[in-house]
Amino acid sequence: MSIERRNFLRSAAALAPAAVLPHLLSPTPAAPASPALHPVGAGGDRYGHPHSLGFSSLAFKVASSDTGGAMFIIEHRNLLPGSGPALHLHYSQDEWFYVMDGEVAFQVGGERISLRSGDSVLGPRGIPHTFSPVGSPAHMLVAFAPAGKMEQYFVDASAHPELAATADFMNRYEVKWLGPSPFWKA
Repeated sequence: MSIERRNFLRSAAALAPAAVLPHLLSPTPAAPASPALHPVGAGGDRYGHPHSLGFSSLAFKVASSDTGGAMFIIEHRNLLPGSGPALHLHYSQDEWFYVMDGEVAFQVGGERISLRSGDSVLGPRGIPHTFSPVGSPAHMLVAFAPAGKMEQYFVDASAHPELAATADFMNRYEVKWLGPSPFWKA
């Protein structure tokens, strides 16, 4: 592992607790968290109906309402090589990625890294980022803290996958579209 990559990963790992901890320790959540237990089985969706953006299957694992808006977690399955989101940034959310299977190339800010099963990286709010699997389909968990409008984005994007990576659509959910992903195939 190169020194530059190691330093980048150390920096990202150091930022993760600092970015998420204030939201988790906040004495007054944005809305009351759901007091009920909501187990979600392997491959299952919190609401029982998976979603799709056309390049992966999405399952909601932790709903925004479960955490009083502090966090939202999704699972990407069968994330296809050469696909992924447009280059974007979140105004209010930190986005954490955990690769469960496969290899995924990430761009976070000006850095490009490749992560494999068991690796993770944080995309801090206000920092441009995108990702795409390399070679074969990948499987990831993605967390947003706080949840913001991200759950509604994925609900609406599943209904209109052709709009999901467009500037006007993304901007409705406090996500700034910056351009096409550098990983998309021409």
